[in-house]
Amino acid sequence: MRLNGIHHITAITGDAVANVEFYTGLLGLRMVKQTVNQDDPTVYHLFYGDEDGSPGMDLTFFEYPGAPRGEAGAGMVHRVIWRVASPAALEFWRARLAAAGVEAGGDESVLFVDNEGLAHELVVAGEGEQPLVARHPEIPPEYALQGFQGVRAYAARAEASRALLADTLGFTGGPDEWEVRGESRHSQFSFDPAPEGSRPRPGGGTVHHVAFAAEPGHIGDWRERVSASRVHPTQVIDRYYFRSVYFREPNGVLFELATIGPGFAVDEDAAHIGERLSLPPDFEALRERLKDVLTPLPYPPP
Repeated sequence: MRLNGIHHITAITGDAVANVEFYTGLLGLRMVKQTVNQDDPTVYHLFYGDEDGSPGMDLTFFEYPGAPRGEAGAGMVHRVIWRVASPAALEFWRARLAAAGVEAGGDESVLFVDNEGLAHELVVAGEGEQPLVARHPEIPPEYALQGFQGVRAYAARAEASRALLADTLGFTGGPDEWEVRGESRHSQFSFDPAPEGSRPRPGGGTVHHVAFAAEPGHIGDWRERVSASRVHPTQVIDRYYFRSVYFREPNGVLFELATIGPGFAVDEDAAHIGERLSLPPDFEALRERLKDVLTPLPYPPP
C-alpha cells in the first residue's frame, strides 16, 4: 500500500464571501463542492480545486462566521505549497498578486498570505506529474496553479514523528523533510521548528488538517496499520464523497487518510459541480433550515 500524495488540505475562514473571492476570483480555482461540515452541519465546507475536483488539488474551508484570526504553532500546518509550471508563471503571479494589493515575497518561489493570514508558496514543479488546472478567464492555462507540492508544519520535536511517518505511512526522508509518493502523485510534508513562545490558536487563516490519498479498498487496512503503531485513529467514516480515517501524528498535526473517490460528481452533473449547495442524503432534511443559517455566496460568478 502507498499513499498517493496529498488528497486535500482543510483550513478555517471567518468570512466565506471574502474567501470565495480570494480563491476563485484571484487564485483562479474552481469551486468544486459547496457542502457542510458533517460534524456540524450549520457550518459550510467549501472545496476549491481543478476542473474535476481531483484529489491533489482540493483546498477546503470550514466557515465559522466572524471567527477571529488564528495563529499557527506547534502541531499545526503553517504553509500550503502549490506547483506552477515555470519561472514565467512565478512572474505572472507576482504581478497578479501585486495588482490585487497582495504583497508577494521570495526569490525562487512566490510567498504570500490570503486575506486572513494563511500562508502560501508557489514553486516550479518538476516534470512527470499530471497538472491539475482550473479554467479562469484572466489566467492563461500555462500559468495556472497545478496542484499541491506539499505543506510545512511546526513541530516541537520532529524526530518524534519518524517512526509513524516512515514505518507506518511509508513516507521517505526525514526527520524534517519527507516525501509521500504514490503511483501517480507525490507530495512533500516538512517540519519547521515551532516559533519560540508561540501558542497555537485555531481560527481564521489556520489549517485544520491535511489529508493524504488512499486507494478505496485499502482504507480499512490503513486504519489497522495506524492503530498498530500506538496512534489512536477514528473508525472509518463515510463522508459520502470519500471515506476517511483521522488521527494526530506524534507532533500533533491532524492527519486524515481519505479515499480517492467516489468524488464530487456522485450527486451532481460533473460540468456543474460546486454551483449549488450539495448535501449528502443523511443531511438533505436540513436543507430548508440551512438556507437561513449559511452565508449567501457570490458563486457561481455572473
